[in-house]
Amino acid sequence: MNGVRWSDLLRPAAWLNALTPRRRLRRLQGLAYGQHPRQRLDVYLPHPAPAAGARALVVFLYGGSWQAGTRADYLFVGEALASRGCVVVVPDYRVYPEVVFPGFVDDAAAALSWAREHAPRFGVDPARLFLMGHSAGAQIATLLATDDAYLRTRGLGRQAIAGVIGLGGAYDFLPLRDPVLRRVFPADLRRRSQPVHCVQGAEPPMLLLVSTDDRVVDPGNTERLAARLQAVGSRVRVLRYRRLGHMLILGVLGTTLRALAPVLREISDFIDEHAPADPPAPLRSP
Repeated sequence: MNGVRWSDLLRPAAWLNALTPRRRLRRLQGLAYGQHPRQRLDVYLPHPAPAAGARALVVFLYGGSWQAGTRADYLFVGEALASRGCVVVVPDYRVYPEVVFPGFVDDAAAALSWAREHAPRFGVDPARLFLMGHSAGAQIATLLATDDAYLRTRGLGRQAIAGVIGLGGAYDFLPLRDPVLRRVFPADLRRRSQPVHCVQGAEPPMLLLVSTDDRVVDPGNTERLAARLQAVGSRVRVLRYRRLGHMLILGVLGTTLRALAPVLREISDFIDEHAPADPPAPLRSP
């Protein structure tokens, strides 16, 4: 990844959120999954609740070069997936300089554990839990799915994840040239931070979406991770889009941009393909 300032890239989220309809959505804000102030999450619920229960629970991890980000910017993502009948969890997590790798991955594992534990409360079968991430968030999501050490500390394994969805992800980004990122990822842990080097086989199925015009994260990250997964027999599908760039591949989930690319439909189809067949429990009042 280069030294582009994330704050300059994130500004479109404000108007995407401003134009997001809220009529068919419930939002629970600031639920704690840990003691730290950034260990908080929001939950988005379809409203009214589907009679048969939610299709899946999706934990979405935003990007920010492991240095920035806030869950409040991703209302448009929560609405998009809730409009397809999913319950969505968007956690904050600690970032640099407060923590370095793997602190933010540990937080994501804790948020996933919280989501799985509370899934029945929201009418979701815990077996229907999907991880989704964009940019740095996709690195964290795929690392949880390839290196099960993080989930084992929570009494879970990779089988706790029904599938992984990565958009514009950083999966194989060594060597580091940016001086800040060299501090984010200590030298003795850098290889362990690369999902491409943690693939063992028997990973959850993955859907990797990438813009071939991405100028922030090299699209080769996606190609190399997909090749490695295929080499060990893990299930992976790559969807390539032109002219979307790094932010728009996520931005097209917003209602005003949704017609530009079928990203939401592809994610929804992936969830349907890999969610267990048994229906989830009815939604209980949170």
